[in-house]
Amino acid sequence: MSRTILIVDDEKNIVDILGFNLKKEGYDVIAAYDGGSGLETALATNPDLILLDIMLPVMDGFEVCRKFRETNNSTPIIMLTAREDETDKVFGLELGADDYITKPFSMREVIARVKTNIRRISTAEPPADTVKPVGLTIDSERYTAYRDGTPLDLTQREFELLRYLAERPGKVISREELLREVWQYEFLGDLRAVDVAVRRLREKIEKDSANPEHVMTKRGVGYYFREEG
Repeated sequence: MSRTILIVDDEKNIVDILGFNLKKEGYDVIAAYDGGSGLETALATNPDLILLDIMLPVMDGFEVCRKFRETNNSTPIIMLTAREDETDKVFGLELGADDYITKPFSMREVIARVKTNIRRISTAEPPADTVKPVGLTIDSERYTAYRDGTPLDLTQREFELLRYLAERPGKVISREELLREVWQYEFLGDLRAVDVAVRRLREKIEKDSANPEHVMTKRGVGYYFREEG
């Protein structure tokens, strides 16, 4: 089945180049040239992945990402940014973006990132068991986590991160391993994406994210899920 990529960018030449190369890879491509129409198109067409520029007319990419995530849609979003500012990159991840690519980019990198995110949502096969750490229920069949019986609003990646850690209680897992196994990036990707995702996850699953009970930090090494008992 062909996958659909939505490109939201106000530079037509970039849209044309991205569209041409993505179509060569077998993807269907739709485009929008400002943030307002990009959000409308995303909600109306439910694409498999969104390439979203930050600097857009009408509504910037940050606002598009925020409003789109407010609909509880977990479609992967890759932000496109011409700015190297660390704050911009982290802010996009905080809003729920899955990844970012800095302009000027290589088409090889874009295709690799797109394939990785599409493969992740295509091959996610939940295990049969339901994990039930104290206070949490991680239902892999429904791709939903609950805290004290209340469903949590997790993105797909946040759920996969939680499940990966919870299935290995007590084991300290490096950010490199999480990036490789959850993000499925070997050499691509940024370790800051892991830190941001852990922070967002804690805000959703912990009663007090500043004093977590479940997802713990091993300073200088990585993260682990606290064992029960």
